[in-house]
Amino acid sequence: MLVWATCISHVIGQPPNILLIVVDDQGYSDVGIDKRAYDVKTPGMDRLAESGVRFSQAYASAPICSAARCGLITGSYQERQGNFWFGGPGIPNASYPTLGEKLKAVGYRTGYIGKHHYGRGDGDTNHRNFPLNHGFDSFFGFSSSRKHYLIHEEAKEEAFLARRDEFQKTGNSLFQGGMWNNKEKVDVDGQSTEIFGDRARSFIKESRDTPFYLHLSFNAVHNFTHQLPPEYLKENHLKGYYDYDPAVHDYMSWYIGSRQPHNPEGRALYLGQLYYLDKEIGRLLDFLEEEGLRENTIIAYVSDNGGCTAIYANNEPLRGSKYTLYEGGIRIPMILSWPGHTEKGAVLDNVVSAMDIFPTVCAAAGINNPGTVDGLNLLSLLNGSNTSIGHDILVWDIGFETAVRKGNWKLKTAKTNSHAQRQQLDVRVGEFLYNLEDDPGETRDLWRVYPDKVKELKAIYQTWRMEMDGAG
Repeated sequence: MLVWATCISHVIGQPPNILLIVVDDQGYSDVGIDKRAYDVKTPGMDRLAESGVRFSQAYASAPICSAARCGLITGSYQERQGNFWFGGPGIPNASYPTLGEKLKAVGYRTGYIGKHHYGRGDGDTNHRNFPLNHGFDSFFGFSSSRKHYLIHEEAKEEAFLARRDEFQKTGNSLFQGGMWNNKEKVDVDGQSTEIFGDRARSFIKESRDTPFYLHLSFNAVHNFTHQLPPEYLKENHLKGYYDYDPAVHDYMSWYIGSRQPHNPEGRALYLGQLYYLDKEIGRLLDFLEEEGLRENTIIAYVSDNGGCTAIYANNEPLRGSKYTLYEGGIRIPMILSWPGHTEKGAVLDNVVSAMDIFPTVCAAAGINNPGTVDGLNLLSLLNGSNTSIGHDILVWDIGFETAVRKGNWKLKTAKTNSHAQRQQLDVRVGEFLYNLEDDPGETRDLWRVYPDKVKELKAIYQTWRMEMDGAG
């Protein structure tokens, strides 16, 4: 494959550009071209899908953003570095190089735009978690779980926090502060999805004469989806919701009020954020074509984890949501497109992982993969020369839930459901066995019917966990 990639580079004059688009909490069925949700229109995403390959069985390595993003950018199970749930260490171990580090080392211009969220130390500009310290030449965006879509001013965030203290209230910040521009915080005007799209086009234009890798991480369609431009609300006859005010609201009452099933406009507000996201995907495709860069640019599009049904994402026909290890929490939209090297409009059922993006991109760029990678090189699958590539085994562990998939069999365990209850989600406690080929909605528990299969999958998990714990 290295020789193949080198030959391609010789023909086109330079290695392929890499555009990795990461979106936040997108529902499995919230891509228009799949025609699983009647109310979804995504012409930009559809256009991208028609130019490449999309997967019906693509998985995130975790059902939450911080852990899954560690797996994505290193191509390895994030548990190897101690990440199971929120608050993990992130990517502190340089023995697990990031995609940015690998590409920068061979001459790529690297940029990170949007949400960066791995774990402890994210906002510390000297910590390895900060993008400038793990392979990126530039960073514009934010370091937190979420970001206000419309407000990006330090003074407004400081005033909110002072007001919260004054009224002795708890609850999350609204994350209204400025954006990181490399190592400085700056106030910015505009809607975050449009800001990140505009910055992405500027980065690409500035990089057109050198191979580039852009890690473009939108915060759409994460909470809080009601933060939409007033003109959009007006045009679509929506009342909208309102931001948390510590002087007026109890945080949890306000939080629950915006979520399924309490918000009659919840789906419409989610679709509003999806509209702005899709529009930026279309604008990026237009720009790449106008600049003459589309043919030599690999675009990988992936959601960081499964859709959050509490904010009205649609994961049908799958069960569950973000925060859980049901299929709805970990099966994700994923598209890979490289004109001339990927089949057009193909839909593949191969079991793949977001971790596969790392080794696939490295192979396309003619780079040897580090031994730490758990992902698979999908290049020959994408061009149709080897249709058998896929994961026979995938494992997940978030501390209080685990899952093992081997072939079509999936063993899922849950020790507690308190995390799900906080998010207005359903998780059954216990051990459950499902056959995903016959029952992708995980409705029929076969644990008592196939005890030998349960034993086999438990043994796979134990071996895997010992490997993770010993990785260091």
